[in-house]
Amino acid sequence: MDNKNKRKVHFIAIGGAAMHNLALALNSKEGYKISGSDDEIFEPSRSRLEAAGLLPATFGWFPEKIHKGLDAVIIGMHARQDNPELLRAKELGIKVYSFPEYLYQQTHNKTRVVIGGSHGKTSTTAMILFVLRRLNIPVDYMVGAQIEGFDNMVSLSDDARIAVFEGDEYLTSPIDLRPKFHLYHPHIALLTGIAWDHINVFPTFDKYVEQFRIFSQLIEKNGKLIYFEGDEILCDIASKVREDVVAMPYNTPVYEVVDGKTTMTFHNQQILLQIFGEHNLQNLMGAYAVCVQLGVKEKDFFRIIAEFGGAANRLQKVAENKTSVAYKDFAHSPSKLKATVKAVKTQFPNRKLVACMELHTFSSLTKEFLPEYKDSMTDADIAYVYFNPEVIEHKKLDAITEKQVEEAFGSNNLKVFTDTNKLQAELRGIDYANKNLLLMTSGNFSGVDLPKFANELIN
Repeated sequence: MDNKNKRKVHFIAIGGAAMHNLALALNSKEGYKISGSDDEIFEPSRSRLEAAGLLPATFGWFPEKIHKGLDAVIIGMHARQDNPELLRAKELGIKVYSFPEYLYQQTHNKTRVVIGGSHGKTSTTAMILFVLRRLNIPVDYMVGAQIEGFDNMVSLSDDARIAVFEGDEYLTSPIDLRPKFHLYHPHIALLTGIAWDHINVFPTFDKYVEQFRIFSQLIEKNGKLIYFEGDEILCDIASKVREDVVAMPYNTPVYEVVDGKTTMTFHNQQILLQIFGEHNLQNLMGAYAVCVQLGVKEKDFFRIIAEFGGAANRLQKVAENKTSVAYKDFAHSPSKLKATVKAVKTQFPNRKLVACMELHTFSSLTKEFLPEYKDSMTDADIAYVYFNPEVIEHKKLDAITEKQVEEAFGSNNLKVFTDTNKLQAELRGIDYANKNLLLMTSGNFSGVDLPKFANELIN
């Protein structure tokens, strides 16, 4: 197909994690010509866009890139309302989509599955996609982390009749302040659990919970709401869905841990798993419930899920020797932190656990939110919390002190650092024989190569 007949789509803020993956997905489809702009692009987005020939030649915003020949403009959250390219698109009357709005538009005639919740979204979505891929079931998807066997985090095709989306509750775009998952209108919805997050957008817990209530009302007619029964708030939401929506609970399966291996029992069948931790097992049961709704047989699901090793940065093993294992994890909110620390300690009860986390997100660095972290690291034998005062300044937040953080966590096993070099020196001074290391952050402890550093410590 020549360029003249291709659908031309321009991305404003093409370098975002989700945005660049959507750009790559459309670029790989026949019949699309993709362009984009951004004022800064970091790795891995930069290299991936460059390899596909989509990296902007010059960084910045250029209204001249917006012309009447464009079929659509997609705007990322990183852009601002007064973005020159956005203003030009509005002036010319070109249709402007947000990222989730465009995904919905591309899949409006497909069976949409949306995985929501404060934690476990990525892992649950990854499990579903892992099983469907192994069974050669075509599926469109969007997931928040790299999965083994998947080149891209977004896929849109003409032949798939199913679309599986990770449903983020954060805002859609600078010109659409609805949570992203409100735009997908699922036929099958799954909610993993609710724990307050994104305090900068949802200043009270009730306001945060309300977004999930709204989501449950946006399920398509005769749809399904699959939910974790161990969460009281989800039980309340499920009890109030429309009459045409079927609410389907799932729970924690029976399991045991022996010699650092987790085996779960279901319908008198024992399944040895590669993943571990109660949250992951709950995610697995949620993924099972979704896959059954999509026509997957029970025996096929458990045969395949036994081989699932996890999504990137979700309890990802980065170093190992005979007596120690090091993991890195995306955990940063209190509920994720507590669950991840408990999971590693439960999996290796005879080893001491050195747990180290970074306060990096807007919520975690807000002094009003800090008390939510109380007792979240008590299962660790040695605990460290790090934050960078420059990040707080950059986010224009009130300063917090090491003492405030220490008191908020409320653990007598905990030390707080604001200097990454001093933290690294402290970690280097530990003998890791019969100890495990857990590094938890949505950042990188101010420039640390975590797999390399973990290998240096463990090996």
